[in-house]
Amino acid sequence: MGPPRMRVVSLVPSETESVVVLAGIERLIGRTDFCLEPVGQIEAIPSVGGTKRFDVERVLSLAPDLILANQEENGERDVKALIAAGAPVHLSFPRSLEDSCAYLSELDALLGSDRSDTIAAAEAVLRETDLPAWRARAPRVAVPIWRDPFMTFDEHTFASAMLEAAGGENAFSGRARRYPLAADLDPARAPIETGKDTRYPRFAMDELIARAPDVVLLPDEPFAFGPQHRHELRSALGHDRVVLMSGKDLFWYGVRAAGAVTRLRALLASLDPD
Repeated sequence: MGPPRMRVVSLVPSETESVVVLAGIERLIGRTDFCLEPVGQIEAIPSVGGTKRFDVERVLSLAPDLILANQEENGERDVKALIAAGAPVHLSFPRSLEDSCAYLSELDALLGSDRSDTIAAAEAVLRETDLPAWRARAPRVAVPIWRDPFMTFDEHTFASAMLEAAGGENAFSGRARRYPLAADLDPARAPIETGKDTRYPRFAMDELIARAPDVVLLPDEPFAFGPQHRHELRSALGHDRVVLMSGKDLFWYGVRAAGAVTRLRALLASLDPD
């Protein structure tokens, strides 16, 4: 008889999906309200709350062998409380496809699942980074992730790495977030304050128009963009290459990333302005 199978609480939606694919649904004993994949299986796993605010005592009471958390997605206070209690927390923070592949390898080792085939497939997609031969240049792609005010991401994020792997150029690369809000929305106002996360700039419609993106992708998470927002941006930009899409294909690292890159490549090809 082999060693006992590791019992896992996942506090990260993409990592929850990765555990199921790598090792099976039976490994999970807890998840968050936002861990919704794979549909049809995950519903049987009890929730410990949200991603930012989960029930620390509930997690500890499950006595997991492994707790999966993410530095950006989970609330710092609650993660630190788990660590202070001596809980077995694995803290991830992938910001590139290389990071995502490394995370998969590490998770595979932690779970003892030996799914080298899945990891090899992800690495193969990572190596396919050349633009299609018929494309003269990478399309400039803007991706709002919030509304009122608009917010997006710079080049130091996993989502930007996904755009690049799909053959796109992040229209907000090099655009750091400024503080306070008035400075962020008006670049002429003030310099960037140091010591803060500058990866998620806020912007006004005028700046989006000035950056002249070839394509605008409107994900359904973290903000649920809908048809009314698509119409607004199409009118403002004067073209119809503004599309709704699944945010999972931009933000979920792990087992989803390889297929997501393929889908993003096809989407950008269908919207090619040239």
